[in-house]
Amino acid sequence: MTTTPTDDAASSSPGSPAPGTPHGASGGTPTDAAATPQDTAAELADAMTRAIKRIRRRTSERLEPYGITPGQGRALRTLAHAPGCELPDRAMRLSELADRLHIAPRSATTVVDALEEAGMVERTPDPADRRAVRIVLTEAGQAAVERIGQVRHEVALEYFGPVSPAEQDLLLRALRSAEAAYGATTPARRTAPPGATR
Repeated sequence: MTTTPTDDAASSSPGSPAPGTPHGASGGTPTDAAATPQDTAAELADAMTRAIKRIRRRTSERLEPYGITPGQGRALRTLAHAPGCELPDRAMRLSELADRLHIAPRSATTVVDALEEAGMVERTPDPADRRAVRIVLTEAGQAAVERIGQVRHEVALEYFGPVSPAEQDLLLRALRSAEAAYGATTPARRTAPPGATR
């Protein structure tokens, strides 16, 4: 029977040598001196994927005792960042919440149902359009958002604690630069005809 290692298991990026195998040995990846930019970019992407999975899972574990699922946490944080999240006439509409979370309206309704049952949000008719519903963040919801923020902060410190502040700053600036560049070219990628090169 084939087993699949978990995220917490000692893992390496595809093509990395087995534990105990000298770097650059037969069957392994090229030595650092011979690594190409493509090799480095692929390894960086793999490292980011592992980091994100571990941070998300640890955050989820820390929030579980409070009865907050990852989906609910994202919805609460999205609502909290909307101007006027506590005002019935300015709070986010359910349809807008679905768009912000990139989920179907039906899925957003399910998430809001659970949050409303827990007393973290309230549905209220939109004064400008009675057919629409706005989602108001309650005091309990605000407290949950603060709790989520604290947990996220603690998990981030635990994961990146061994990394020096200078290295953290360098990594953050590199990721911001990559995100800005990718975001600027994404529309072009979407409209480019199949097989076109840029």
